[in-house]
Amino acid sequence: MSKAVVLLSGGLDSTTTLAIAKSQGFDCYALSFDYGQKQKSELNAAKQVSELFSATEHRIMTISLSDIGGSALTDSAIDVPKFKKSNDIPITYVPARNTIFLSYAMAWAEVLECQDIFIGVNALDYSGYPDCRAEYISAFETMANLATKQGVEGQKLTIHTPLINLHKAQIIQKGLSLGVDYAMTTTCYQADENGDACGFCDACEYRKLGFKEANIVDPTRYQK
Repeated sequence: MSKAVVLLSGGLDSTTTLAIAKSQGFDCYALSFDYGQKQKSELNAAKQVSELFSATEHRIMTISLSDIGGSALTDSAIDVPKFKKSNDIPITYVPARNTIFLSYAMAWAEVLECQDIFIGVNALDYSGYPDCRAEYISAFETMANLATKQGVEGQKLTIHTPLINLHKAQIIQKGLSLGVDYAMTTTCYQADENGDACGFCDACEYRKLGFKEANIVDPTRYQK
């Protein structure tokens, strides 16, 4: 089997992405990050999900984006806001997060002699983060093939984004068809230590809407 590095947060999208990579016959190496996020329960979910889909290896890498701050997800001085429709990039955006995550994935892929990376970015039902767009992924892929030994030697790296043009309901339906148990996943920006969701942040609202539009009972545990 071909190897693939799969970025895995433990949330709905990344879990579905792991299931898709597995269904396509890839030998999956799951990569998660303890990056200074306020809530760490998503990492417990990532561990369970990687076991469910028999990832060959699951690594949690520790970095500290909280030292930079500037995001409600990493900065203790900034509260996570309630969901609000807006064309502005929200304060939950973490500066350069996907660029940093993909760089680690690119490095591990080189060590594994692997030419495939999967990431669960979505450009439809999302909060408008600039590093979730197709043109960003394309630019990073071009850079990766210029910057790596594998790329220079003709072993082209491909970044797979199987969810990028799917609505949340379609993502959920796809995941269910592949055996995803969404009760195991943690999507909330401020879940408690048990993984129970707040129910009002951007991530929660898009997740709730997805289950509603898919006509599927929402298995998410919400805080009282």
